[in-house]
Amino acid sequence: MILTKAQYDEIAQCLVSVPPTRQSLRKLKQRFPSQSQATLLSIFSQEYQKHIKRTHAKHHTSEAIESYYQRYLSGVGKNGAAPVLLELANEVDYAPSLMARIILERFLQEHEETPPSKSVINSMLRDPSQIPDGVLANQVYQCIVNDCCYGPLVDCIKHAIGHEHEVLLRDLLLEKNLSFLDEDQLRAKGYDKTPDFILQVPVVMLCPLAVEGHIIHWIESKASFGDECSHHAYLHDQFWSYWNRFGPGLVIYWYGFIQELDCNRERGILLKACFPTDIVTLCHSIT
Repeated sequence: MILTKAQYDEIAQCLVSVPPTRQSLRKLKQRFPSQSQATLLSIFSQEYQKHIKRTHAKHHTSEAIESYYQRYLSGVGKNGAAPVLLELANEVDYAPSLMARIILERFLQEHEETPPSKSVINSMLRDPSQIPDGVLANQVYQCIVNDCCYGPLVDCIKHAIGHEHEVLLRDLLLEKNLSFLDEDQLRAKGYDKTPDFILQVPVVMLCPLAVEGHIIHWIESKASFGDECSHHAYLHDQFWSYWNRFGPGLVIYWYGFIQELDCNRERGILLKACFPTDIVTLCHSIT
């Protein structure tokens, strides 16, 4: 799904005043019925992450942390089974999983002899049964399963979706009888930053691909929507590095992208929202 900047801004503006819940996502789908659920979910998640980054600092002052912790203690003291932590996160407009992390760290600081390491915190968030307090474990669990944008459950889902689309792309390349090296094979050869697939160069024949008249040597799969923020970050951190090392390439944003971002074709980076159907294999002998 390719959107104009104006179409994207209209969707993003609708997200400003809605909480990051599944109910909000359903309302968004009703508001924009022509857009796919996957595209709206990706935009929904990315816009909320931008909001969290903008407001992150205010939730991590010592005053804010102590206030949240005391409110948590007061709430569970009255009713330990109530979703105290989840409701607190929603009230102060902070991601439930991140609020759970704040409270868990504060709890462990109070009850453990040494400050908890990041790995210990992450392990407890992935498996709340490790938390040495049953009430807090249940509160953290409620936050994790009700957070649709952050947390270990969301991370696991995103990883699975990303892998699924890489497998899909691999199958499409094989279906087209195209020879390639994948990311693991490239890293085994000593490359550090690599795209998902490099189109392999046989010994006797040079066979790049042409897509819409543009030659490509590599393909990168992104199981997300390509908005301005994420695309510019990818250009800086990944795509131009691939271009410098391997030549021009193709980026597939499976959930769509902003049309105006596809402005680097002549410089060697082509954007698509699906696997191209008009591939032409260019072959000539090396002499």
